[in-house]
Amino acid sequence: MIKIGTALFEACEELERERGISKEVLIASLCDAMVAAYKKHMHVKEAANIEAILDEQTGEIGVFSTKTVVENVEDPDTEISLEDAKEIDEDVEVDDEVKIEVTPEQFGRIAAQSAKQVITQRIRDAERNNILNEFLEKKGTLTTGIIQRVENRNVIVNIGKTDAIMPQKEQIPREYYKPGNRIRVFVLNVKETNRLPQVIVSHAHPEIVRELFELEVPEIEDGIVEIKSIAREAGYRTKIAVWSNDPEVDSVGACIGPRGSRIQTIVGELKNEKIDIVRWSPDPVEYIVNAISPARVVSVDIMTDDEETKDALVVVPDDQLSLAIGREGQNVRLAHRLTGWKIDIKSVSQMESEEAERISNYDYQNDEEVEEERLVDSEEIQEEIEEEMNQQVFEEEDSDMKDDGNEEDISNE
Repeated sequence: MIKIGTALFEACEELERERGISKEVLIASLCDAMVAAYKKHMHVKEAANIEAILDEQTGEIGVFSTKTVVENVEDPDTEISLEDAKEIDEDVEVDDEVKIEVTPEQFGRIAAQSAKQVITQRIRDAERNNILNEFLEKKGTLTTGIIQRVENRNVIVNIGKTDAIMPQKEQIPREYYKPGNRIRVFVLNVKETNRLPQVIVSHAHPEIVRELFELEVPEIEDGIVEIKSIAREAGYRTKIAVWSNDPEVDSVGACIGPRGSRIQTIVGELKNEKIDIVRWSPDPVEYIVNAISPARVVSVDIMTDDEETKDALVVVPDDQLSLAIGREGQNVRLAHRLTGWKIDIKSVSQMESEEAERISNYDYQNDEEVEEERLVDSEEIQEEIEEEMNQQVFEEEDSDMKDDGNEEDISNE
């Protein structure tokens, strides 16, 4: 046996506190390292009956070979005679197993070198697995981190035991990420690598808005108010559709809070990003009207009954057209994402102009049809006149021929 003392156990306990690596994992790693060193020292590739045992009370570790007690030994590596086994344990019998210490002399230095490499690798593996399992559980949730630095347009955020990466597409446009500032991020994905797991976080994901509302609005956390849909253009504007399962609770008012305290906290967290809270409705017409807010709506026409197409025509007053569409189409674009309906917005004057043009085209088409009918009728009349004239000419020629015949008969007489 090799005396290692109590320092190893103290180091294991310290690693368990600091890095969350259990003491049992480290001790098992040490025992595996001892077996690997023994096989290398003894030039043995396979030895299934070899194991290392650590006595925590004495602080000693040794390599042992497990052998089966037999009458006649055929394989000295795995079998031991009953007579030799009696020297180790007097109560042993045939077919029992005994453990025989095979720790080589001067094995401490060799074992220490091998144990250092194995334990270091096992610590890295255990730490990687702990981080992977921890952040797999956090995937799809909101967490707080500290900005470390900016590398190649990626923001590196420390979120506890590891540094996460925030790609440029997951950042808020025009936002300045200063190292040392605290930031709320959404754990988007966790990728396993050969080293530490790679955690991808987002500061622009719509679910950040959901998490913030759940934190600030108790009715949402209790399930009284339900978030039905979220559409976000990070840094500019967000639309959120809410619904109350309790008729006595106003879903929009609950999200705004007393004197706007709840919504102001969320807006401040999102760096003054505009938030439109709209009331969800099972009626698509009412839902679309709410989603187009703050613009007023004159009418909503569902263009098709096909559930997959979902086309709607929204008519607004002339002075509300720009507000309904929004800057660069932002308002109608968010309304489309929120409701899932393709929305075409037109003003009252545009609709009147299109209606007048449609009526004009209809009248013009009718005039053309009347003219075509008149031409057809005139052609038919002309054909009838020509036919009658031809008939008269034929009858006159026939009469003349008869008269000539009568005159010839008289002259012959």
